[in-house]
Amino acid sequence: MICSLCPRKCGVDREKAVGYCGAPEGAVVARAELHFWEEPYLTGNGASGAVFFEGCNLKCAFCQNQKISFCVKGEPIRAAALADVFRALEDEGADNIDLITPTPYVPTIKDALDLYRPALPIIYNCGGYESTETIDSLKGYVDVYLPDYKYYDNAMAIKYSGAADYRERCEEALLAMRAQVKDVTDDNGVLKQGLAIRHLVLPTHAKDSFLVLDRIKELFGKSVYLSVMGQYVPCGDLARFPELLSPLKPLEYNAVVAHALALDFENCFYQESGANDREFIPKFLR
Repeated sequence: MICSLCPRKCGVDREKAVGYCGAPEGAVVARAELHFWEEPYLTGNGASGAVFFEGCNLKCAFCQNQKISFCVKGEPIRAAALADVFRALEDEGADNIDLITPTPYVPTIKDALDLYRPALPIIYNCGGYESTETIDSLKGYVDVYLPDYKYYDNAMAIKYSGAADYRERCEEALLAMRAQVKDVTDDNGVLKQGLAIRHLVLPTHAKDSFLVLDRIKELFGKSVYLSVMGQYVPCGDLARFPELLSPLKPLEYNAVVAHALALDFENCFYQESGANDREFIPKFLR
């Protein structure tokens, strides 16, 4: 496969080489399990069937999952084996299939869903750096899009994720997602179809978070499903980024929450104190 799945458009033949994301042909699953800590509008009181894929097209300097996002060490599996993973999570009682960092593996994911489509919402949980062509190809496969909107200032995107056009590509992708799926909830307020946007507040960058929230409201209105996340904890080699070496201060997070409240978002989720505990970071064997 000559790869052009994300905006980087590496153009490598994935059967012979890997591009920026490090992903081979097939799909590499680091972990698949019931995950009980997603937002209430995704699971209610239940659990997501989380499928963590190895590799990433962003590789953010502060990523909590660097062990699997920066290094792809597992063996790739084909569509039939991935379909079995989905089936097993459904059998275990998952409320959805939560595809985490799925972008490098979209063709295999689609093939797997063609083989076995669980009777559950399929969540596309990504970093927001997506191509509209890839999003368009997922019509009929994805029920809930769960992208990040990480940065408004592309200088931050260059510095931390090496993505000079992050904001433009993210907004294009989010608009394509919204055009594809409209919000549908069950009687308990759980999304069965729709778009929900996440934003992680970074230390010393609350002003950029204000701009992200302003832009989200401008693009999608105040009824959009939104998570303002305060779970930042320093991870990985951050020696080049001293501003990220300390945990997020409550004062910073509370300022961003206050800004979101002032914007009058109707479906906004905020995290309680203690969300930035390392115990919430998934444990990966490799």
